[in-house]
Amino acid sequence: MASCSGFRIASTAVAPGTRTVWGSGAAGRVEILLDQPAGAPRGVALVAHPQPLLGGSARHKVPHVLAHALRDQGWIALRPNFRGVGASAGTHDHGAGETEDLLALVAQARAEHACLPLALMGFSFGAYVQSHVAARVAAEGEPALHVLLAGMPVGQVQDWRSYDPAPVPGAWLVHGELDERAPLGALMQWGRGHAQPLFVVPGADHFFSARLHLLREFVAAQVG
Repeated sequence: MASCSGFRIASTAVAPGTRTVWGSGAAGRVEILLDQPAGAPRGVALVAHPQPLLGGSARHKVPHVLAHALRDQGWIALRPNFRGVGASAGTHDHGAGETEDLLALVAQARAEHACLPLALMGFSFGAYVQSHVAARVAAEGEPALHVLLAGMPVGQVQDWRSYDPAPVPGAWLVHGELDERAPLGALMQWGRGHAQPLFVVPGADHFFSARLHLLREFVAAQVG
């Protein structure tokens, strides 16, 4: 094993330029996909994936696009697998334990890269978790420089699951106009009550099908 970014690196590459590293969460070890920029990093970002109960993982196409957009803009991008996904320890905890795990990873990333700004991004369930992570780090006096929450569910959605995100001043909400899994109307009502800015992608569904390039361009414009 060699060390990089404060996490243990496995020898096997997941994809060109992507490596597997290991962090520590409240439930044990966390498997992380790491994408590093070609030059000196401008920041470090954690990117969270969609609902594990529906097959979500760090390899999902949306967190993949988010991480590569960050990497291409000079950011170190860390994509952790939530509890029970891939080789990460623990079992699904409906967001509470997942929030604690990401907070532990934030602390590890900041300890290794004390001079670099932090970005927090997530998609769907991952966006919901990141809202709580971002709110917690802001309450501790060290807010993330960038927070982007894509396709975030609010209230009751399919299969009787329910979500109560934390408001994060300064965060960007990005959502598909035709999102069939996390209806836009519920997010708009929630955002209105918390004065959260919202960027709507016309014609996009929950997974930003045929619109992922717009999501990538939006991320690049925010962090570039």
